Amino acid sequence: MLRFLYANDLDQFPILADTMFKHRAIQFRDRLGWDVSVDDNGHERDEYDDINPLYVIWENADGTHGGSMRFLPTTGDTMINDHFAHVIEGTDIRSPLIWECTRFCLAPDADRRVTAGLVLGAAELMKHFEIMQFVGVFDPRMERIYSLLGVCPEVIGRVGEGDDEIGVGLWGFDETARPKVQSRAKLSEEEANTWFRQSFNLPLISAVEEKTMSLSA
Repeated sequence: MLRFLYANDLDQFPILADTMFKHRAIQFRDRLGWDVSVDDNGHERDEYDDINPLYVIWENADGTHGGSMRFLPTTGDTMINDHFAHVIEGTDIRSPLIWECTRFCLAPDADRRVTAGLVLGAAELMKHFEIMQFVGVFDPRMERIYSLLGVCPEVIGRVGEGDDEIGVGLWGFDETARPKVQSRAKLSEEEANTWFRQSFNLPLISAVEEKTMSLSA
Protein backbone atom coordinates (compact mmCIF):
# COMPACT_ATOMS: atom_id res chain seq x y z
CA MET A 1 0.00 0.00 0.00
CA LEU A 2 0.95 3.67 -0.23
CA ARG A 3 1.50 5.84 2.81
CA PHE A 4 1.79 9.61 2.83
CA LEU A 5 3.73 10.59 5.94
CA TYR A 6 5.34 13.75 7.24
CA ALA A 7 8.71 13.21 8.92
CA ASN A 8 7.19 14.14 12.28
CA ASP A 9 4.89 11.11 12.00
CA LEU A 10 7.50 8.51 11.06
CA ASP A 11 7.91 7.41 14.67
CA GLN A 12 4.42 5.90 14.44
CA PHE A 13 5.81 3.46 11.85
CA PRO A 14 9.24 2.45 13.22
CA ILE A 15 9.81 -0.57 10.96
CA LEU A 16 8.83 1.38 7.86
CA ALA A 17 11.07 4.33 8.78
CA ASP A 18 14.03 2.15 9.78
CA THR A 19 13.99 0.15 6.56
CA MET A 20 13.46 3.25 4.40
CA PHE A 21 16.56 5.01 5.72
CA LYS A 22 18.60 1.78 5.57
CA HIS A 23 17.55 1.17 1.99
CA ARG A 24 18.54 4.73 1.14
CA ALA A 25 22.05 3.97 2.46
CA ILE A 26 22.21 0.78 0.38
CA GLN A 27 21.07 2.54 -2.78
CA PHE A 28 22.85 5.88 -2.59
CA ARG A 29 26.09 5.03 -0.75
CA ASP A 30 26.70 1.36 -1.44
CA ARG A 31 25.30 0.93 -4.95
CA LEU A 32 25.58 4.38 -6.54
CA GLY A 33 28.65 5.54 -4.61
CA TRP A 34 27.23 8.91 -3.61
CA ASP A 35 28.97 10.93 -0.90
CA VAL A 36 26.14 10.78 1.64
CA SER A 37 26.02 10.62 5.44
CA VAL A 38 25.11 7.31 7.07
CA ASP A 39 24.71 7.19 10.84
CA ASP A 40 25.47 4.41 13.35
CA ASN A 41 22.04 2.90 12.71
CA GLY A 42 22.85 2.49 9.03
CA HIS A 43 20.44 5.28 8.10
CA GLU A 44 21.10 7.66 5.22
CA ARG A 45 19.75 11.04 6.23
CA ASP A 46 20.49 14.67 5.42
CA GLU A 47 19.44 18.09 6.60
CA TYR A 48 16.28 18.04 4.49
CA ASP A 49 14.94 15.08 6.47
CA ASP A 50 15.07 17.35 9.51
CA ILE A 51 12.65 20.00 8.17
CA ASN A 52 9.54 17.80 8.17
CA PRO A 53 9.30 16.77 4.51
CA LEU A 54 6.42 14.69 3.22
CA TYR A 55 7.29 11.13 2.18
CA VAL A 56 5.32 9.00 -0.25
CA ILE A 57 6.18 5.43 0.75
CA TRP A 58 5.27 2.05 -0.65
CA GLU A 59 4.74 -0.17 2.39
CA ASN A 60 5.10 -3.92 1.95
CA ALA A 61 2.66 -6.36 3.55
CA ASP A 62 5.12 -6.97 6.41
CA GLY A 63 5.40 -3.27 7.22
CA THR A 64 8.79 -2.76 5.58
CA HIS A 65 9.80 -0.20 2.98
CA GLY A 66 9.39 -1.07 -0.69
CA GLY A 67 10.16 2.34 -2.17
CA SER A 68 9.80 6.03 -1.43
CA MET A 69 10.16 9.64 -2.49
CA ARG A 70 10.63 12.82 -0.44
CA PHE A 71 8.75 16.06 -1.13
CA LEU A 72 9.29 19.65 0.00
CA PRO A 73 7.63 22.90 -1.09
CA THR A 74 10.05 25.11 -3.00
CA THR A 75 8.97 28.09 -0.88
CA GLY A 76 11.42 26.79 1.74
CA ASP A 77 14.84 25.13 1.70
CA THR A 78 15.41 22.64 -1.13
CA MET A 79 18.30 20.70 -2.60
CA ILE A 80 17.65 22.23 -6.02
CA ASN A 81 18.18 25.80 -4.84
CA ASP A 82 20.89 25.00 -2.30
CA HIS A 83 23.06 22.56 -4.26
CA PHE A 84 22.02 22.28 -7.90
CA ALA A 85 21.35 25.86 -9.00
CA HIS A 86 24.44 25.66 -11.24
CA VAL A 87 22.68 23.04 -13.37
CA ILE A 88 20.00 25.59 -14.25
CA GLU A 89 22.37 28.55 -14.49
CA GLY A 90 21.58 29.98 -11.10
CA THR A 91 17.80 30.03 -11.50
CA ASP A 92 16.03 30.11 -8.14
CA ILE A 93 12.93 27.92 -8.24
CA ARG A 94 10.38 29.10 -5.70
CA SER A 95 6.64 28.79 -6.06
CA PRO A 96 3.76 27.46 -3.94
CA LEU A 97 2.72 25.54 -7.07
CA ILE A 98 6.06 23.70 -7.42
CA TRP A 99 7.35 21.10 -4.95
CA GLU A 100 10.72 19.39 -4.97
CA CYS A 101 10.93 15.61 -5.26
CA THR A 102 14.16 13.93 -4.07
CA ARG A 103 15.56 10.68 -2.69
CA PHE A 104 13.67 8.36 -5.03
CA CYS A 105 14.63 5.02 -3.51
CA LEU A 106 13.68 1.39 -4.11
CA ALA A 107 14.23 -1.49 -1.71
CA PRO A 108 16.88 -3.96 -2.96
CA ASP A 109 14.16 -6.56 -3.58
CA ALA A 110 11.45 -4.13 -4.70
CA ASP A 111 8.63 -5.48 -6.81
CA ARG A 112 8.57 -4.08 -10.37
CA ARG A 113 5.23 -2.41 -9.66
CA VAL A 114 6.64 -0.17 -6.90
CA THR A 115 8.04 2.53 -9.19
CA ALA A 116 4.70 2.95 -10.94
CA GLY A 117 2.94 2.90 -7.58
CA LEU A 118 5.07 5.78 -6.36
CA VAL A 119 4.25 7.75 -9.52
CA LEU A 120 0.55 7.27 -8.75
CA GLY A 121 1.23 8.45 -5.21
CA ALA A 122 2.89 11.59 -6.56
CA ALA A 123 -0.14 12.17 -8.79
CA GLU A 124 -2.43 11.97 -5.75
CA LEU A 125 -0.23 14.45 -3.91
CA MET A 126 -0.33 16.79 -6.90
CA LYS A 127 -4.12 16.56 -7.13
CA HIS A 128 -4.97 17.04 -3.46
CA PHE A 129 -2.34 19.69 -2.68
CA GLU A 130 -3.06 21.60 -5.91
CA ILE A 131 0.55 21.34 -7.06
CA MET A 132 1.21 22.16 -10.70
CA GLN A 133 4.70 20.68 -11.06
CA PHE A 134 7.43 18.76 -9.27
CA VAL A 135 11.08 19.65 -9.74
CA GLY A 136 13.91 17.22 -9.26
CA VAL A 137 17.40 16.06 -10.19
CA PHE A 138 17.77 12.89 -12.24
CA ASP A 139 20.40 10.78 -13.96
CA PRO A 140 20.17 8.91 -17.30
CA ARG A 141 19.07 5.71 -15.54
CA MET A 142 16.04 7.41 -14.01
CA GLU A 143 15.25 9.21 -17.25
CA ARG A 144 14.86 5.83 -18.96
CA ILE A 145 12.47 4.68 -16.23
CA TYR A 146 10.37 7.84 -16.56
CA SER A 147 10.20 7.31 -20.31
CA LEU A 148 8.89 3.75 -19.89
CA LEU A 149 6.10 5.07 -17.67
CA GLY A 150 5.23 7.96 -19.97
CA VAL A 151 6.07 10.62 -17.38
CA CYS A 152 9.12 12.26 -18.92
CA PRO A 153 10.30 15.54 -17.37
CA GLU A 154 10.62 18.88 -19.07
CA VAL A 155 14.40 19.17 -18.90
CA ILE A 156 15.53 22.64 -17.83
CA GLY A 157 19.23 21.96 -17.38
CA ARG A 158 21.98 19.34 -17.75
CA VAL A 159 25.63 19.07 -16.76
CA GLY A 160 28.23 16.34 -17.14
CA GLU A 161 28.55 13.45 -19.56
CA GLY A 162 27.89 9.71 -19.55
CA ASP A 163 27.35 8.18 -16.13
CA ASP A 164 28.24 11.51 -14.53
CA GLU A 165 25.49 13.43 -16.29
CA ILE A 166 22.71 14.90 -14.18
CA GLY A 167 19.70 16.87 -15.22
CA VAL A 168 17.07 19.02 -13.56
CA GLY A 169 13.52 18.66 -14.75
CA LEU A 170 9.94 19.69 -14.12
CA TRP A 171 7.12 17.15 -14.02
CA GLY A 172 3.41 17.51 -14.37
CA PHE A 173 1.08 14.53 -14.53
CA ASP A 174 -0.65 14.00 -17.84
CA GLU A 175 -3.85 12.04 -17.19
CA THR A 176 -3.34 10.24 -20.51
CA ALA A 177 -0.42 8.43 -18.83
CA ARG A 178 -2.60 7.16 -15.98
CA PRO A 179 -3.80 3.90 -17.63
CA LYS A 180 -0.22 2.81 -18.39
CA VAL A 181 1.01 3.71 -14.90
CA GLN A 182 -1.95 2.03 -13.20
CA SER A 183 -1.43 -1.10 -15.30
CA ARG A 184 2.25 -1.32 -14.34
CA ALA A 185 1.45 -0.65 -10.67
CA LYS A 186 -1.53 -3.02 -10.68
CA LEU A 187 -3.39 -0.35 -8.77
CA SER A 188 -6.55 1.58 -9.45
CA GLU A 189 -7.07 5.31 -9.03
CA GLU A 190 -9.63 4.39 -6.37
CA GLU A 191 -7.03 2.56 -4.28
CA ALA A 192 -4.53 5.42 -4.50
CA ASN A 193 -7.25 7.93 -3.60
CA THR A 194 -8.34 5.85 -0.59
CA TRP A 195 -4.79 5.48 0.72
CA PHE A 196 -4.22 9.22 0.43
CA ARG A 197 -7.41 10.00 2.32
CA GLN A 198 -6.62 7.47 5.03
CA SER A 199 -3.16 8.96 5.50
CA PHE A 200 -4.62 12.42 6.19
CA ASN A 201 -7.76 11.25 8.01
CA LEU A 202 -10.00 12.65 5.29
CA PRO A 203 -13.56 11.40 4.65
CA LEU A 204 -13.50 8.36 2.40
CA ILE A 205 -15.19 9.38 -0.83
CA SER A 206 -14.64 7.81 -4.21
CA ALA A 207 -12.34 9.27 -6.84
CA VAL A 208 -15.38 9.79 -9.08
CA GLU A 209 -17.24 11.69 -6.34
CA GLU A 210 -14.13 13.74 -5.68
CA LYS A 211 -13.84 14.76 -9.34
CA THR A 212 -17.56 15.68 -9.45
CA MET A 213 -17.17 17.86 -6.36
CA SER A 214 -14.11 19.52 -7.88
CA LEU A 215 -15.92 20.34 -11.11
CA SER A 216 -18.92 21.80 -9.28
CA ALA A 217 -16.83 23.93 -6.88
